[in-house]
Amino acid sequence: MGILESVLGNLLGGGSNATSSPMGSVLSSILGGGVQQGGTASSGLGGALGGGGLGGLLSQFQNAGLGHVADSWVGNGPNHPVSPDQLQNVFGQDRVNDMANQAGMQPGDFLSQLSQHLPAAVNGMTPNGQLPDEGSVSV
Repeated sequence: MGILESVLGNLLGGGSNATSSPMGSVLSSILGGGVQQGGTASSGLGGALGGGGLGGLLSQFQNAGLGHVADSWVGNGPNHPVSPDQLQNVFGQDRVNDMANQAGMQPGDFLSQLSQHLPAAVNGMTPNGQLPDEGSVSV
């Protein structure tokens, strides 16, 4: 079991089956850069997000002027919250729609849940305040 699967299992419940839940699948795509079970690259949502996994996600937050928010999730201090509107700005409408469709949710509901889960997921993947090695992120 890779770090991503472990973190999502703890966050969403369901242990190793967490990545098969709709939100777990989306979080796995975002944080794993499109890496699927077994460590193979996917051209699905992770590709639509521009790939890059956790590092790519942090870059997207920096580009949206929210680098300090994402950096708080990586660091050892308290996690800053992120609002659904901020996530909308980070990902853009098309990506939000794609992710919401993958999760089988309305975009507003999806962003609300993602705003609750994403900080804890990033924090869980960076327990020492460092980005994990790419090889250790696999689900």
